[in-house]
Amino acid sequence: MEIPKEVKNIIQKLEKNGFEAYVVGGCVRDLLLGLEPNDWDIATSAKPEEMKELFSDSYYENQFLTVTVLTKSKHVSLKEIEVTTFRSEAKYSDKRHPDEVRAAGSLKEDLARRDFTINAVALKIQNSEFAIIDPFEGREDIERKIIRAVGKAEERFGEDALRLMRAIRLASVLNFKIEKETFEAIKKNAGWLQVIAKERIREELVKMIMSDRPAEGIELLREAELLKYIIPELEKGVGVSQNRHHIYTVYEHCLHSLKFAAEKKFNLEVRLAALLHDIAKPQAKAGEGPDSTFYNHDFLSAKFAARILERLRFSNNQIEKICLLIRNHMFVYEVGVVTEAAVRRLLRRVGPENMKDLINVRVADRLGSGVPKAQPYRLRHFQYMVEKVQHDPISAKMLKVDGNDLMGILKIEPGPKIGAILDVLLAEVIEDPEKNKKECLEKRVLELANEDLVELRKMAKGKIEEKKEEEDTQIKGKYWVK
Repeated sequence: MEIPKEVKNIIQKLEKNGFEAYVVGGCVRDLLLGLEPNDWDIATSAKPEEMKELFSDSYYENQFLTVTVLTKSKHVSLKEIEVTTFRSEAKYSDKRHPDEVRAAGSLKEDLARRDFTINAVALKIQNSEFAIIDPFEGREDIERKIIRAVGKAEERFGEDALRLMRAIRLASVLNFKIEKETFEAIKKNAGWLQVIAKERIREELVKMIMSDRPAEGIELLREAELLKYIIPELEKGVGVSQNRHHIYTVYEHCLHSLKFAAEKKFNLEVRLAALLHDIAKPQAKAGEGPDSTFYNHDFLSAKFAARILERLRFSNNQIEKICLLIRNHMFVYEVGVVTEAAVRRLLRRVGPENMKDLINVRVADRLGSGVPKAQPYRLRHFQYMVEKVQHDPISAKMLKVDGNDLMGILKIEPGPKIGAILDVLLAEVIEDPEKNKKECLEKRVLELANEDLVELRKMAKGKIEEKKEEEDTQIKGKYWVK
């Protein structure tokens, strides 16, 4: 085990001044597992005021007896190290915050308040040697790969109900099992999760989703009866069969899609889109058996996903992107079916910057079906077409004429008619980029000059929707949806 010099220096300074100091918590667990800790925590007998005197480059801005020491390290995980006075906590009336935080008299008392035995292990540095302090047999549980509450499980969960979810997350991330009594206490008190701030639930969920085994974590949440308090919409897909293109139920397919997204190391937005891309299928289903259909499930799933992500306090930018990916995940990429114009329309809807992520969602969807066809060539061909047309006009800014040109040609003032004509020109140029020539567009502007605003808007909308309808019809035929 290697302890960074920044951590050693803090501990040595505390000990030289007559205080006890230990490395504690998750970083000790990670060291015993042979993992690199994401952060470092120190527990000490020193009070915050005494620590502030010892460490001038530090700050104390909380009620939990924790002083943050700034180290000037180049490593992100070592720039700030939290040093906390041994503490014990009183009753948790709201199952979120202790009614009182007070200093404890010993390290053992401090470890006794922690959530799980694997996090209740301390490390004492003795020159080049290390001593393990383990009053609750956490080291044995680490070796056995067991998540077990310190003391009485129900009491630990009553102190902070988020621990119900944290147990599942740790089991998922570490590939551990949850000890029977601890798991039963989770199921019994699952409803306590409702008092926890959605932001804290989101943080635990994101850590789980970004792990190597997120699908196992979601299923464990369901088995522990916690999922219904986080994403109840997912449970509606349990037992809902699909059509001939899937061997899994809707719920199983969502989890398998997430699993493959994690295996491919896709980003958070893609993983969440993979998990939620078919979330509305139970409501959209029509018929049973191999010919069942799912009417507009992509659009409906995007709406459901927006509601879920808003509830969990994701950022507006994240919600917008994830829903964009879900709404467009049924794009056509069949060789000989998809046209360059269709790719340009998709680029316009999705944005060139999101195309890679959209393709990754489709990859996860395909692999998660259980019956993926040999389609790598089709996707490669589609990516080739995306690259081929990426410089073609897909927005009014890419037209060879702009609003000023139109005002000069038509001798009119700025107004909505200018934008409407540009929309018509863009719709025609997306279909045929050869029309994006200044002289050609100027001639077309004169032809459109006598159309009124309502008619111009109908023309632009009609051209786009007509082609989109053609594409949707092709999709429905290929994938048995309507």
